[in-house]
Amino acid sequence: MKIWMVFVVLTVVCWGAYVPTLHSGQVALGKNSPLRAFLFVGLAYFVMAAAVLAYLTLTKAEPMTFTSKGMTVSTIAGVLGAVGALGIVFAMKGGGSPIIVAPLVFAGAPIVNTIVSMLYHKPAKAPHMLFYVGIVLAAAGAAMALKYKPT
Repeated sequence: MKIWMVFVVLTVVCWGAYVPTLHSGQVALGKNSPLRAFLFVGLAYFVMAAAVLAYLTLTKAEPMTFTSKGMTVSTIAGVLGAVGALGIVFAMKGGGSPIIVAPLVFAGAPIVNTIVSMLYHKPAKAPHMLFYVGIVLAAAGAAMALKYKPT
């Protein structure tokens, strides 16, 4: 297995566990606690980013140089991630449960990701028709997961 695939699996496992774990944290914090849980999500992001960057800098694996465009676009990406996490918090605060919210988010996000990626990095030629079938199947999968969810 290639190293990038290990990180993909790591992300799938972590993000797959994110919504139910966040919900458990919200419940453990008490009534009306979604935003308090969100505070600790943000704190965890900060601690992880600082610790990993410090390690990579100390081992000279990552230079401490920045460009204004890189900082700007990366900050926008961070805001998108934070707003998405906040959306999950408010979805569950508004009555959604992890068994409903997660399939919608994690089936919808790859579809949006595909569209945005194609806008950023225009394909040299039109995608194969089965590419579009895959996108429809992703949406159908989310619909099926919601329709036949455990009760």
